[in-house]
Amino acid sequence: MIKKPNKKTNRPLFSSGPCAKHPNWSITNLDISALGRSHRAKKPKELIELSINLTSEILEVPADYKVAIVPASDTGAFELAMWNVLGHVGIDILAWESFGKGWVTDIISQLKLTDINKLEADYGSLPDLLSVNMDRDIVFTLNGTTSGVKVPNLDWISDHRKGLTLCDATSGLFAQRVDWKKLDITTFSWQKVLGGEAQHGIIILSPRAIERLNTYSPPWPLPKIFRIKKAGQVDESIFTGSTINTPSLLCVSDYVDALKWARDIGGLNKLISIADNNLEIIKEWVNENEWVSFLAKDKDTLSNTSVCLQLSLSDQITHDIDISHLSKLIQKKLEEEGVGYDLGSYRDAPPGLRIWTGATIDSEDIKILLSWIEWAYFSILEDQ
Repeated sequence: MIKKPNKKTNRPLFSSGPCAKHPNWSITNLDISALGRSHRAKKPKELIELSINLTSEILEVPADYKVAIVPASDTGAFELAMWNVLGHVGIDILAWESFGKGWVTDIISQLKLTDINKLEADYGSLPDLLSVNMDRDIVFTLNGTTSGVKVPNLDWISDHRKGLTLCDATSGLFAQRVDWKKLDITTFSWQKVLGGEAQHGIIILSPRAIERLNTYSPPWPLPKIFRIKKAGQVDESIFTGSTINTPSLLCVSDYVDALKWARDIGGLNKLISIADNNLEIIKEWVNENEWVSFLAKDKDTLSNTSVCLQLSLSDQITHDIDISHLSKLIQKKLEEEGVGYDLGSYRDAPPGLRIWTGATIDSEDIKILLSWIEWAYFSILEDQ
């Protein structure tokens, strides 16, 4: 019988979205002077523009790329991108987990596009990146939140491509460095790696993406929240603080607070370092325990934010339980002990555990959590 740990996590928050706030977060640190005002007024608009400028600064976005806040989280941002630019050329779609497969459904069933090449893989693996056709638009996720599998790099994308790259990067940015010249349209939501409040998306557009938007109009009607053009051209005001619809200024203030924290601790390099270190702690633990493994099949594709684990049944113990039920019992035990919340695998993914390890998660809490997972696993099996 493994001894029950006597030390509890300082913060038992390991959800993969919305994610934990940064360690220094306090609601009293938020600038609330813009609350109750029109988002079009000078001070609130300056707050929105500050969030855009800090995003560019922390992510080291090239000066000729454009950043805007759009409605409806990363989902809204990516849908906006697809509805505005797709249909001009054929499309290669990479799908290996829930969200990527969701984009496949939307492109085929909703936009009803037919010149589609699907490159799919099962949970834990990536499609063949080298088979992507650079003459076509490319749709892919940077980091599979529900599979724990990331694209290891962007070297497979040609600098001389003819199509656009549309990258859903919501659980990768602020934890993984990207080569911006490989990306034309990038989306994310600040509720992920920086632990912001939900319902707002960010879209980042390259000069090539701006050119496509200015020269192509899709044949379908666009919902109002997807309209980023005026008189046939991209509305430049959205890159300087104007928004398509009314944002929550409290959420924007919260995001600004997170960005300032990221800047103050050392910027992107420090954020990546924390996430990498958290993953290394779990890798070492997995190597020491044969009953747990990563869902990701290739170590080079291991996500350093949404770490997905699979369990097996120990040969040392007689058991009458399946993996799905075991995983749920472990989650229940950890919640009852107050040491780890929201650790379940995504509903469409193989059963197991999922631990968020982004920069807002303290490394010591990761170590403590793992000791509790180990205790819960063996105590449950021994009780069967």
